[in-house]
Amino acid sequence: MTRLIVAAGGGGDAVAAAMLDAALYGDEDPAVVLTYAWDRLLIDPVPGPRGPANFTGLRPLTPTVRAVPGNAAPIAPAGSTLPRLARELPQTFALIDPHHGAEGITRQLEELIAHLSPTSIDLLDVGGDILAQGDEPTLRSPLADALTLAACSQVLAPVRLLVAGPGLDGELPTEQLRSYLGPVALTLTPAHVEAISGVLEWHPSEATAMLAATARGVRGLCEVRDAGLPVPLTDEGPIIHEVDLDEALSRNRLAQALVMTTSLDEAEQHSREICGHSEIDYERNKASWLGTLPQQELDPKTTLDQVAQFEAEARSRGVTHTTFRRITEAIGLSGAQREPLRALLIESRPEQYAAPLWIITPAD
Repeated sequence: MTRLIVAAGGGGDAVAAAMLDAALYGDEDPAVVLTYAWDRLLIDPVPGPRGPANFTGLRPLTPTVRAVPGNAAPIAPAGSTLPRLARELPQTFALIDPHHGAEGITRQLEELIAHLSPTSIDLLDVGGDILAQGDEPTLRSPLADALTLAACSQVLAPVRLLVAGPGLDGELPTEQLRSYLGPVALTLTPAHVEAISGVLEWHPSEATAMLAATARGVRGLCEVRDAGLPVPLTDEGPIIHEVDLDEALSRNRLAQALVMTTSLDEAEQHSREICGHSEIDYERNKASWLGTLPQQELDPKTTLDQVAQFEAEARSRGVTHTTFRRITEAIGLSGAQREPLRALLIESRPEQYAAPLWIITPAD
């Protein structure tokens, strides 16, 4: 009784896939989660997604699919959260390799389906940018989701598309997504979050952090990313919707263009033409910029003063919550300092920790 869940965008989608699996099926035969190793620059200083050649210790599942066991490791300077996820969660994490385009991912899916004979196949996206057309001005990271959507549309087996927490990725507003969403598959509760509660203490995903927080009852306005995007935390946050996959493909012009691609470079070029940008170009530029910054020491008093200043400014914008990634980048710390910063804040002001988010307290 094997289930296959495809984490559409990698990163936090893989964590959400584990939560979905536990919520629907409990401890019974944990699913195989097919996911990218694409953790962005906060974890991985190398732009773009990692492939099998960037790891040691991978385990073959099929000719083109490798599982990432807990004892696997990314080859420096690359970084990845997948080995730690494999150590801490019962699901099997298998690696999407996008370097052969959507055709390569389709081949991986076909091999996995033949190997596993899964009882169900779900394609899961947190936030809903998989439903984009491609030209929306707020769309920032469409490539990974479009590649998985293109690949899933080509397999012969039925694939159920699920969108969790519409709008929580800060890309497309909930109002814009609402008419595309189908029936409710599941509404997450605090009990469902327990399956991944330990992972949420260290994993950097903002969208999945907000998904878990809304399932725990957190409401307000959360500021995320280096750009400080405001994301509403509402009653719609913990809901997982079914969406017709063929309809999603018919809207997603980037996914349509990617169906026959055979390389990541080719996929990137389509993204530049249709969306006006490639998120890997953004990562390349940001990585180059970060490389010029001096390493700032995390002095507790100075850091707490910087955080207080950030909180005052965020409060003036109506923000009630934020992520540790947002604070880290807002005060000019490196990704490696996110965990020490988080520990310092929780130790100093535990009452402001609404796991896994940070509360911006109202002014006195």
